[in-house]
Amino acid sequence: MQRACSTSRHVLADAPSTLFAALLFPTQALAHASDRGHILLLPTGHYLVGGAAAVAISFLALAVLPRRALGPLAARRLPLVMLPSSLPFWTNLASFAFLCVLIAAGIFGSRDPLSNPLPLAIWTMLWVGLTLIVGVFGNFWSWIDPWYAPVRMARRLFSKPHLAYPKALGYWPAVVLFAGFAWFELIDIAPDDPYRLAIAVASYWLLTFGCMLAFGYEPWSRQAEFLSVFFRMISRLGIIETARDASGRLRLALCAPAAKLWREEPLPLSGAVFLLAALGSVSFDGFSKTFAWLGLIGVNPLEYPGRSAVQGANTVGLLLFCAGLIALFLAAVSLGARVGKQFDRRVAAGRLVWSIVPIALAYHFSHYLTAFLVNAQYFVVALSDPFGLGWDLFGTAHMLVSAGITMGSESAWVIWNLQAFAIIAGHVLALVIAHALAAEPDAPPRTVWAELPLTLLMIGYTVFGLWLLSTPTAG
Repeated sequence: MQRACSTSRHVLADAPSTLFAALLFPTQALAHASDRGHILLLPTGHYLVGGAAAVAISFLALAVLPRRALGPLAARRLPLVMLPSSLPFWTNLASFAFLCVLIAAGIFGSRDPLSNPLPLAIWTMLWVGLTLIVGVFGNFWSWIDPWYAPVRMARRLFSKPHLAYPKALGYWPAVVLFAGFAWFELIDIAPDDPYRLAIAVASYWLLTFGCMLAFGYEPWSRQAEFLSVFFRMISRLGIIETARDASGRLRLALCAPAAKLWREEPLPLSGAVFLLAALGSVSFDGFSKTFAWLGLIGVNPLEYPGRSAVQGANTVGLLLFCAGLIALFLAAVSLGARVGKQFDRRVAAGRLVWSIVPIALAYHFSHYLTAFLVNAQYFVVALSDPFGLGWDLFGTAHMLVSAGITMGSESAWVIWNLQAFAIIAGHVLALVIAHALAAEPDAPPRTVWAELPLTLLMIGYTVFGLWLLSTPTAG
């Protein structure tokens, strides 16, 4: 896929001499979040120290962390504010109206993905920015869900749902829909073409709207609509909890990170597959651009031929990568169950898969950080003139987009350390969660050895994530 070039000057992204000499790209940031306008490679020293620290902290935590002591901390809540019960309806209605404007901009506006707000909104602000907000603070998606208000309005005109959501389906519809989303984002030849993206977004909205009318909003959004499922799962890490009191008002309260996971039931196999596939797809996005992968499929990384030439290989690679991660996780849990001899492996897999959430969020942050910092600026510019008619609605249409925010020795030092810290912190938090979730109520204490297989898998994935940030990439 050819990249849309901006009119700004060319940028030279310098990496440390001990790693990859230099990569020269036009000053651009594709609306597709997985492509980076320029690349900052994590220094090898960070990679080695980070991997060693992850190993040391992991085993230390396993040895000294009291499982039962985490329960009281997870139960604490600090009340923040009460909000009207009708507020989500109006925010969701505004979100639906905004989505309609974006779709119209995709169809009738500029075909340049850096000038059209739709690709930037979907790939940068939604898939990257909102994921990070949800993971840190809570399920903000529930306030901007573009289906909630239209479905409620339609329910006043139509009868109640005629179909019951089949229990046997579980999360499998979400798995299938996410697979299509991941393929379109990572492998399709033009995922950031505004017109094609507008057709895809509109079609998905209509499909979901019809299914919600047929099965009901709550059942479909909870297990089948992949964005709702993904954001709800990621939000279990957030520090703000939203609940309704007896009068229906919304109560916001502050809690410890990941405290909401203590109330979660074990996921079925389909839910575990969904969560692991979400992590695997982002990881493969990084891996598919490494010299190692390109060499494996016979592509010269210094003469990258474009997406169309590697579409078949990347499709197979994405499937195998996600399937391999799922198999490794299930094998680690099964081995731990065999060693511990005290818990059902299927229940354990459904419970312990929640520990993958901080690793997924940490790699999401590290992988997309540099692209987000630049693409978010393009979104602010494009939003002032969504249809390319010369408007300046918010006074930002002529704002200078600076790629320098991610360049220079000082910026590089900050970004490198943020990436390394996120990967290591995500792994350590995952370990704490797994360590706590492994302690079922009234169950006898288990040995550290029962948790060792999953811990080793987490450590290995952490080292893999740090390697992805330190190895040269192309394409």
